Amino acid sequence: MATVAALKDHGGTLETGLAARLAVRRKALSGATSGLAPGYVQANLAILPRTLAQDFLQFCQRNPKPCPLIGVSAAGDWRIPALGEDLDIRTDLPRYRVWRHGEIVDEPSDIVKYWRDDLVGFAIGCSFSFEQALLDDGIELRHMTCDCTVPMYRTSVETHPAGPFRGPLVVSMRPMKPADAIRAVQITTRFPSVHGAPVHLGKPELIGIKDINKPDWGDAVPVHDDELPVFWACGVTPQSVIMAVKPDFCITHYPGSMLVTDRRNTEFAIM
Repeated sequence: MATVAALKDHGGTLETGLAARLAVRRKALSGATSGLAPGYVQANLAILPRTLAQDFLQFCQRNPKPCPLIGVSAAGDWRIPALGEDLDIRTDLPRYRVWRHGEIVDEPSDIVKYWRDDLVGFAIGCSFSFEQALLDDGIELRHMTCDCTVPMYRTSVETHPAGPFRGPLVVSMRPMKPADAIRAVQITTRFPSVHGAPVHLGKPELIGIKDINKPDWGDAVPVHDDELPVFWACGVTPQSVIMAVKPDFCITHYPGSMLVTDRRNTEFAIM
């Protein structure tokens, strides 16, 4: 299977959400989806039994920064028509995580064998969507420069609970010079459906991050002396919550491996 970086190195491109999904579905593409199908919305994914779906829906509504819902499936349905005509949440992400009692038991490239009639899929807005707007404004994104997955950290900031769902906020980090950080705040404020503006700038210790060089998910990236670490609420937060709640069974995306939709980033922007 090719990675997105390998695809670009060979002059290839996948210009639409559908093309990206079909490549993933036929196992022709693997790895992180950052930079794939520029301009198309990408989504984090959480799949839960129907018995937990209402509480999780309420959790997302109470925590719109880390969990901005952009689509929900019907129970047992692997489609989310609002996000794409030919879309199958069982096969269209490069990698998944299968959880039992809060522990990861598998990280497969599809979840067909795990599918059940009582499962409900939740698509959650992803920061990859606002990254294109940052790139278009000439702001460097270090994880793309380094060809790695954006660093993500569990914080000491608690989410607002709903039913059994509770736990710490997860953030993603992008280092920027102060002028770029100010511009990034202005740009991402226009995208509340995909995490919106940063939740914290500088001084990671103030939100419980002890070592910026040791992310909980993703890869460490260099932060230069003239830069600030800029933190956005992250759609991996549900995985952190799952580790705390320990439901009997659920499925999530593998960090960095998203669902590429047919929706355009501009549809979610406030002009």
